[in-house]
Amino acid sequence: MEIYGESVVLRQGDMLLVPPGIPHRAQILDPEVPYRRFVFWISPAFLEKLKAQAPEYALPAEMAEEGRFLCHFDLLDFNAVRTCLFSLLEEMHTNRYGHEEQLNLDVRCLLLLLGRLLSEQEENTSPEGRSAYEAISGYIDTHLGDSLTLSVIAGELYLSKYYIAHLFREETGMAVHQYITKKRLAACCSAIQSGTPIGEVCTVFGFQDYSSFYRAFHKEYGMSPSEYRAVSRQAPGPVIQP
Repeated sequence: MEIYGESVVLRQGDMLLVPPGIPHRAQILDPEVPYRRFVFWISPAFLEKLKAQAPEYALPAEMAEEGRFLCHFDLLDFNAVRTCLFSLLEEMHTNRYGHEEQLNLDVRCLLLLLGRLLSEQEENTSPEGRSAYEAISGYIDTHLGDSLTLSVIAGELYLSKYYIAHLFREETGMAVHQYITKKRLAACCSAIQSGTPIGEVCTVFGFQDYSSFYRAFHKEYGMSPSEYRAVSRQAPGPVIQP
């Protein structure tokens, strides 16, 4: 890759942060070697809107403006970024209910993940085990509506399912399936507060049927989803802090 007149040799897991107006182009050194890249472009106007919501979204752009173009991610972090990208690309080619809002969520998720990973690289304080935990929890956060089994997570992140199970017990004191349920219920709470019908909430966030969702919700919060909705409409802020 050539950027700003300088050649940069890229390897798998590398990311270039290119600010507007900076000349760059791909250099194919060996046509026999497969080459694939993802290009994510965000307009300055949209970035400013995100920064107004939370300044944390701006870190990748700020690094680019400072001339820190090249970033490298290890396998776990690279897979977490790739998962966010695939989710965004998939949504771009659909026209499902809530399409525009889901696109916004996917973009914010990607920028926030990049900001976290880049911030941790700068601080150089994340041990390997913690990095693995964050990659796994990040994957779970962005796939709450999908089938989330140990085998699926292990296959997507190229990790042993036994390692994942041990790591989550160590980090959270919970089994992976318990952690996933808590995350799904927290997402359901937020959706209910924002006005999403309860019948839609449970399927959007991965519950197979309403009865299993109801039992899990009541066990976790001591009230039914409809009771929670009624209470949240009366309260000035979040009723439950997941």
